[in-house]
Amino acid sequence: MVTRRRFLATASLSSLSYAVGRGGDAARAAGPMQVGYAAITWGANVSQAIDDIAAVGFRGIQLRAGDGTVTRYGANPTALRDLLAEKHLAFAVLSSGNLSIDPAREREMIDTHTRNAKFLHDAGGRYLQMIDERPKNRAVTADDYRRVGRLLTEIGKRTADVGVTTVYHHHMNSTGEKPAEVAAVLDAADRKHVRLLFDIAHYQQGGGDPVAAIRKYREWIDVVHLKDVRDKPAAGAGGYEFVELGRGRVDVAGALAALADVGFDKWAIVELDRVVDPGRTPKQAAEINKQYLTGHGINF
Repeated sequence: MVTRRRFLATASLSSLSYAVGRGGDAARAAGPMQVGYAAITWGANVSQAIDDIAAVGFRGIQLRAGDGTVTRYGANPTALRDLLAEKHLAFAVLSSGNLSIDPAREREMIDTHTRNAKFLHDAGGRYLQMIDERPKNRAVTADDYRRVGRLLTEIGKRTADVGVTTVYHHHMNSTGEKPAEVAAVLDAADRKHVRLLFDIAHYQQGGGDPVAAIRKYREWIDVVHLKDVRDKPAAGAGGYEFVELGRGRVDVAGALAALADVGFDKWAIVELDRVVDPGRTPKQAAEINKQYLTGHGINF
């Protein structure tokens, strides 16, 4: 049995130093950046996700409240903590589900996400991911951005009380979809209580330049999603799908270089919502993603 103390010591010693090169430039050293993997690719098969992510060689994992993790381990979070320690996986991030900005649901939102934060802490985790719900059937207003920022701050204060950091995940179809909208939400949030989960593919799809944004938000970013996106074949205008790193139109190498430039030393989570190519397994997709990273100087 691997004790928590021994695992944490091992994780600390194995923090990933990395060097990133762009084109023919000399590699730039930075770090330690910790690289994990999101279990979303496996759907509700969390046990297989844990086994595969550990076997491929990642050192952290992102789980979801909606994938059965909280239902299965909610009454005994130490069982999840011990399982992850046995697999030498840090519990980097828990996706806490959506955040409604409906005033009538404010208390429900605060209670739900604070409860998830307590579970995350007891399971040995670190960051609680929040994605807000973009208002439907009406235009987004300036007050919506302010409300998202204020509600995130209120939740962030409560998660901090239980030892967990709230990170805002800007996302397609959320209030923080386009670059100006991300900025408006962050302007309304208290950086002391809310940090940013920066997703290079969602920012690109929302019309932004993720490489420039990494430098712009360097003081905000606590977690990065390494992700790629391409136009969906045979889809209408605006159709897109997420793919393995290097197979889309995101300048992933440029993003890695920017992370090195700003000295990013926290969690980078590789995320692939689903495997889009027939016949490929989630584990094989994870191996492709790892090969891309090692090919760009990320050492596991």
